[in-house]
Amino acid sequence: MTVLTSETRPVQVEAARRRSIAVISHPDAGKSTLTEALALHAHAIEEAGAVHGKGNRAGVVSDWLEMEQKRGISITSAALQFAYGDVVINLLDTPGHADFSEDTYRVLTAVDAAVMLLDSAKGLEPQTLKLFEVCRRRGVPVITFVNKWDRPGREALELCDELEERINLRPTPLTWPIGEAGRFLGLVDRASGEVRTYRRAPGGASIAEESVLTPQAAAEALGDDHTEAVESVQLLEPVDRESFLAGTTTPMLFGAALANIGVRQLLDAVVDLAPAPGARPDVNDGERAVTQPFSGFVFKMQAGMDPNHRDHVAFIRVCSGRFERGMVVTHERTGRPFATKYALSVFGRERSTVEDAYPGDVVGLVNASTLAVGDTVFDSAGPKVRFPPMPVFAPEHFAAARVADPGRSKQFRKGISQLEQEGVVQVLVSEARGDGNPILAAVGPLQFEVATFRMEHEFSAPIRMETLGLSLAREAAPEHIEIIAGYPGVEVVRRGDGTPLVLLRDVWHARAFERAHPDVPLIPLVASGV
Repeated sequence: MTVLTSETRPVQVEAARRRSIAVISHPDAGKSTLTEALALHAHAIEEAGAVHGKGNRAGVVSDWLEMEQKRGISITSAALQFAYGDVVINLLDTPGHADFSEDTYRVLTAVDAAVMLLDSAKGLEPQTLKLFEVCRRRGVPVITFVNKWDRPGREALELCDELEERINLRPTPLTWPIGEAGRFLGLVDRASGEVRTYRRAPGGASIAEESVLTPQAAAEALGDDHTEAVESVQLLEPVDRESFLAGTTTPMLFGAALANIGVRQLLDAVVDLAPAPGARPDVNDGERAVTQPFSGFVFKMQAGMDPNHRDHVAFIRVCSGRFERGMVVTHERTGRPFATKYALSVFGRERSTVEDAYPGDVVGLVNASTLAVGDTVFDSAGPKVRFPPMPVFAPEHFAAARVADPGRSKQFRKGISQLEQEGVVQVLVSEARGDGNPILAAVGPLQFEVATFRMEHEFSAPIRMETLGLSLAREAAPEHIEIIAGYPGVEVVRRGDGTPLVLLRDVWHARAFERAHPDVPLIPLVASGV
């Protein structure tokens, strides 16, 4: 057990004030809109934007990349930090599209709880299920918010049954809707019985006007609708924090993010129920207590945040101790010292200098060219630590890339290297093609669109892409490479970490090879850390 001293006590107090959460959902469930609404209710912004901004309504602050604004989807993860009362909330908005799963999975290593967002009409959708399973495996507790209750949808009890039947997660409502989806009359507070009715602000850019009714007044005003809501919510268990943290129940709330309805209650639930940062496991089966000297890990690299400078930012989740700008930390992978002079607190695209940070916070280090996703940094005044590596996923799409203008080869190599460092795509190189014609590997084809867009607009090196008829990657032992390379239709490449990989057309191609060479194993790639 860590003994508190006059130096460690402030760190523990500050850590206890932190809540680090991610919002997860299927595409178009309203994830970025909810992120914006949460920031609005915490008074971190004056007006909420919308992903598909109309009229004078702005776009969301978390979708800052030009391509995101044009396509109306989230492509990158965004870090937002704001205060809500005495609590500091670090909110990581993640891409919902399956093609950007790697970015989302990395973010889930950096949070202590997640908000699972459901569309009231669609319930549990494929990407939501996939992300929930990642949370379950990682022990990340989940709060559920049923969105779009102001539009036609399914019955509330039906959605509850779906959670229990499909993912064995028992819903424990904090709020309950009065009126079916599309006829939203108000919300019942499960604990107090009070009812809140809402008047949506014009355009939905500001907080909806709220009226509070006693149970008796609500019964008189809303009649049978109120009675039905109260009877329905009593059929379900009340919130139990212990089972929530254990991952067997989920506190459940209802609302409409675009209209900013039910969002304050969600913020209150995050403050009251989500865990504060705790001890972080390391690779040696030990733990790094929050009161030990500073440590953290890189969960994301991002370039192009400042269009005036071609810098890139390493996002670091603080795991222990106090981070102070200017401190010299140790880069665990190289053992070299690393200066932190340029440290930022990030709010969407906007950034400001951060002087200190505590466990649960996210710090952006500018021009951290020696850092890579998954790296650990720590204060050498304390014991050495290395946190588990980031997940690496098996790619399913492959395309050979080359620079459109040979005169831009230097910019091409720099851009490809940076995209690899950020984890936008995996970069594979073969002896036959050389590093001037690398193979880009991705989980989904939209990653190629992002890579192409950024190579042209950020690095001034437009590229030509040749989609390859390959869909399977396998690992191979170095001593077997010569045999494998002679087999028809395969391509032998090396990943950035030096691992030899074999690319094949499909699983049938792999099985044919295994029959022809039973003594040469092709090892499936498994997403580590998931």
